Amino acid sequence: MGQVKATETDFSVEEAPLEEQEESQIDWREIWKPLTIIVGTFLILFYLPLDSDRFRVAVLESLALAKWYAQEHVLLCLVPAFFIAGAIACFVSQAAVMKYLGAGAKKVLAYGVASVSGSILAVCSCTVLPLFAGIWKRGAGLGPAIAFLYSGPAINILAIVLTARILGLPLGIARAVGAISFSIIIGLAMHFIFREEEEAKAAAALHMPAPEVERPLWQNVVYFASMVGVLIFATWGKSSSPVGFWNAVYEIKWYLAGGFALLLGVLLVLWFRVKTYKIALSAAVVIALAYTFPHEPLVAFSAGIIALVICLTTTRGETETWFLSTWDFTKQITPLLFAGVLAAGLLLGRPGGAEGIIPSAWVSGLVGGNSVGANLFAAVVGAFMYFATLTEVPILQGLIGAGMGKGPALALLLAGPALSLPNMLVIRSVMGTKKTVVFVCLVVVMSTVAGLIYGAYF
Repeated sequence: MGQVKATETDFSVEEAPLEEQEESQIDWREIWKPLTIIVGTFLILFYLPLDSDRFRVAVLESLALAKWYAQEHVLLCLVPAFFIAGAIACFVSQAAVMKYLGAGAKKVLAYGVASVSGSILAVCSCTVLPLFAGIWKRGAGLGPAIAFLYSGPAINILAIVLTARILGLPLGIARAVGAISFSIIIGLAMHFIFREEEEAKAAAALHMPAPEVERPLWQNVVYFASMVGVLIFATWGKSSSPVGFWNAVYEIKWYLAGGFALLLGVLLVLWFRVKTYKIALSAAVVIALAYTFPHEPLVAFSAGIIALVICLTTTRGETETWFLSTWDFTKQITPLLFAGVLAAGLLLGRPGGAEGIIPSAWVSGLVGGNSVGANLFAAVVGAFMYFATLTEVPILQGLIGAGMGKGPALALLLAGPALSLPNMLVIRSVMGTKKTVVFVCLVVVMSTVAGLIYGAYF
């Protein structure tokens, strides 16, 4: 019996080290992220300040901003931009992008093409994102892609003219010069900072096989021009003056947008094998709705989008590829945009509406004079706040009337239209956190310096 007891004791002693060496089934590297989200959400809900009037108003402003964004920008701006981005990913050859915008392209050509093509679109900081993602996916160099990303919302001819007319000619000229130079300087700076990656990308491009060209360049130019025409004229803003060229275009904007849409339909028949009867039926429905609801153009425009989707998805071949590419951009970008819009509305309210959590008196009180702090604060607020195209001008008019300095006003004009919280979230998903942080910092710092220089002389 003594021997048996000794054997059992020995067995237990031998087993202990084996249990200590057994690997844990808990992998904290996988658990900590969802655990942080769950705990963070719980704490937010637990301490939700529902008794605060300011918080309740801020929530309503957040939802109001999201509603306004959905009504004014999703159908007219984002959806056409998604289709253009999908078309870029499908039909623009990677060799062509690398030739004109690639890391190894000539700098004068690359940055000239990027800044000009971005400024022609004259879109807001969110609408430019699908287009930026499209050229980035096709192999554009970081510098030219960033120049395009900045120039699209910043170099808006109508906004610059409106700035000069309402806020003064000096501020309008300073905005134009600053925006054009910023697009190139920031692009070059990003290229220099991440030059090792860019050199590797350029070296890899040299070994890429020449792609097969399915249609000549002029056809792609006409095809993209038809979609860009729809985007430009559908989003054409109303001029502050009842006379003049800009207002005249605004009066006929839907006829111009419809003309480009009709051209796109013809091209779908000629070059994409879409059946003629589908385009004819779609056009008939859109025209009928346009005349039935003359004061609700979104009804006809929405029907046109649905008709385009049906035409693309019921035609086999490259139209299906185009739709799938468009859908990839849509599902990647849309959730981040709406999350960012809600957050921006909660913190800062909406233009022309009530205040968010951050009182507007703090903002106006911190941007007086021409100190470094005032310019930096204006640039940071402009970078995080969402400005639709042209809305920054009346907002600044009110802030200047409340005591905002001219330098901080320029800083906000240079940082605001090009950046926003929704914009940052999407850029991060496209090119990573590090590049996004560097890009945002460059815009904020350069806007601050430009504001200081301008404020010192004006």
